[in-house]
Amino acid sequence: MTRKYNWKTGCDVEATLSVIGGRWKPILICHLLAGRKRFGELKRLTPNATERMITLQLRELEADGVLSRHVFAEVPPRVEYEVTDYGRSLELILSAMQDWGREFKARRIAEEAEADLCTR
Repeated sequence: MTRKYNWKTGCDVEATLSVIGGRWKPILICHLLAGRKRFGELKRLTPNATERMITLQLRELEADGVLSRHVFAEVPPRVEYEVTDYGRSLELILSAMQDWGREFKARRIAEEAEADLCTR
């Protein structure tokens, strides 16, 4: 399946976001960087995402060459996903995003705690 891209700005960041942008794609990739997972495992790891959204995001990541999908000829059918070698190149980006998010959350929590002390 080939995806169509409409890069309006020509910015390279826009190209990156067209692949990993969205609420669930980075989270799914992070879970899969730890190893191959079945769809049900991914569903349990992202409980706030709908099955349909997980499916759509996985399909787009597969179309972009970030993930590979393995279908086993069993009854019931078994499907597993894993990050491709190309997808592993996103590990540093996602790790940096994770670090930034951790620091941001700590900062916001500290600001909120300070604001609560001032209102007492």
